[in-house]
Amino acid sequence: MTIVTIFNQKGGVGKTTTALNLAAALSRRERSPFAIDLDPQAQLSTITGVPADSGDDTVLSLFQRNRPLRELLRHAHSGMEVIPSHMELSKVDSLYGKGYNVVNRLNASLRGEKLVPEGQPLLIDCSPLISVLTLNAIFACHCIIVPISADYLSFKGAVQIAKTLNALEPVLKRRVSRRFLLTRFDGRRRMAWDVLRTVEEQFGGEVCHTRIAENVSLAESPAYGKDVFDHAPNSRGARDYDELLEELMASDFIE
Repeated sequence: MTIVTIFNQKGGVGKTTTALNLAAALSRRERSPFAIDLDPQAQLSTITGVPADSGDDTVLSLFQRNRPLRELLRHAHSGMEVIPSHMELSKVDSLYGKGYNVVNRLNASLRGEKLVPEGQPLLIDCSPLISVLTLNAIFACHCIIVPISADYLSFKGAVQIAKTLNALEPVLKRRVSRRFLLTRFDGRRRMAWDVLRTVEEQFGGEVCHTRIAENVSLAESPAYGKDVFDHAPNSRGARDYDELLEELMASDFIE
């Protein structure tokens, strides 16, 4: 099992798009992925057709009454198992603080329940904030994908994440493997190439070779409640996410 957290401290960079379409690419290879939506905006839950009716149907109930994660799983029409989100998840920070047992809660439950069978990946979609939920995702994961849309504010968010991960290493007692993924990349724009060079100078070999191009099909597929492979299987967006998964599997980033 590989647990992959998808996070950037900047919104609108393609976190949910990446979680959705990586999961879809895995499904096409019969890897039967699992996903946890930790973003109170619940976009991944909505797109996959499994919105939660209340906070009790989300990870919030794990914190409130130690509800087993297995009870929260919903079968999405895309073929993956999803623990959905709800706006009530935003209460977690104010209710529980950031003590070690709180930020390690998801990790402890995933390991204790053995929720995901061996060989099946788990993707965690996060909000663009360093919060209790995001820290839970970092503590639980084996690796993290940081989407960076081709603009400087998105790059700055990625730099902050790298600093946060480095600061957490003494607590985690390990280094979280990471990949920085360029999204919304438009090769006709000079700024896109400038940002790419800056990202490569900052993060070197941890930058994905695959870049996700600006693509209409990627932008419009959520409106139809579909991943890009269902919506437009021959599109550039589908090809890019298929190539991304190939790259991540070839390097054993996703096993």
